Amino acid sequence: MTERFDSVWDALENSPAEAANMKARSGLMIAIRDAVDGWNLTQAEAAKRLGVTQPRMNDLLRGRIDKFSLDALMILATDAGLTVEWRVGKRVA
Repeated sequence: MTERFDSVWDALENSPAEAANMKARSGLMIAIRDAVDGWNLTQAEAAKRLGVTQPRMNDLLRGRIDKFSLDALMILATDAGLTVEWRVGKRVA
């Protein structure tokens, strides 16, 4: 029998909570990367604008999700001028 998942994180993570955390982190990373790409700056300039080091900016832009907590990404998103909104609802059975 073939299992189907709504998200790659649902397939990879051990619990729904861990999958939700990874979905949030990946969504934030993508949004931040898109914002930074729109600035047309070097990594060093973008890093300075966000108050991080250039190696840290490189980790972000390369999608190294394991190096960023949800809290850190929330701060970077707001520093990038993004508004973050969360929607909470009941899980569909």
